[in-house]
Amino acid sequence: MPRITIIETGLVSPKNRELYGSYPQMFEHMIGAADAAVTFNTVSIPAGEPLPDVGGLEAILITGSSAGVYDGFDWIAPLEEFVRAAHDGKVPMVGVCFGHQLIAQALGGMVRKSEKGWGLGRHVYDIAPHNGLIEGAHIAIACSHQDQVITPPAGATTILSSDFTPYAGLLYAGGTTLSVQPHPEFSVGFALACCEMVAHKGDAPDSVVATAKTSLAEPLESELLGGAITRFLT
Repeated sequence: MPRITIIETGLVSPKNRELYGSYPQMFEHMIGAADAAVTFNTVSIPAGEPLPDVGGLEAILITGSSAGVYDGFDWIAPLEEFVRAAHDGKVPMVGVCFGHQLIAQALGGMVRKSEKGWGLGRHVYDIAPHNGLIEGAHIAIACSHQDQVITPPAGATTILSSDFTPYAGLLYAGGTTLSVQPHPEFSVGFALACCEMVAHKGDAPDSVVATAKTSLAEPLESELLGGAITRFLT
């Protein structure tokens, strides 16, 4: 049975963790719904756990985080080295949100805080035709981010895009590394909680938060992307 190593790069607040779980638990739920045979191992960077040797891993998933990939935290450079080793070693690897940005940066892309501001709530992305991973023309997924990939690495193919997030999904050269900006692991409840957190901090205009909350009344297609990620990793 396939074993996925989840690299936890950020923590859900204690209150929201009780309600919705940690980021690794959200991914376990998402992947388990698509393939009940998968087992998991979590390595928590916030808990100070060391990164494993890439050689012994079957598949890797890098979670979201409130950190920015350009922040000077001492764990970011080693995580980039880990990403490059996994990519070079052709270990199936997926990054989501912070994980998406970190993989892009580690492999030669550029990430920064976008002048477009916060992406919040339900966003609809265009799916690149014949990408081999996700069917359909459009997909609606929850997102919560200010940072964006501005320039993808050489050899990366854009598979998800929108006017707001041109590089929302990237398949990297070699075909064993994939990353996405939106959050297929988020429940509607947690996506709403993210809107509340941004509102509480005063980071985004009230109108952006209100629009985001309203958007989450429309259905999300998280299972479609969650299933694609699961197949990719297994």
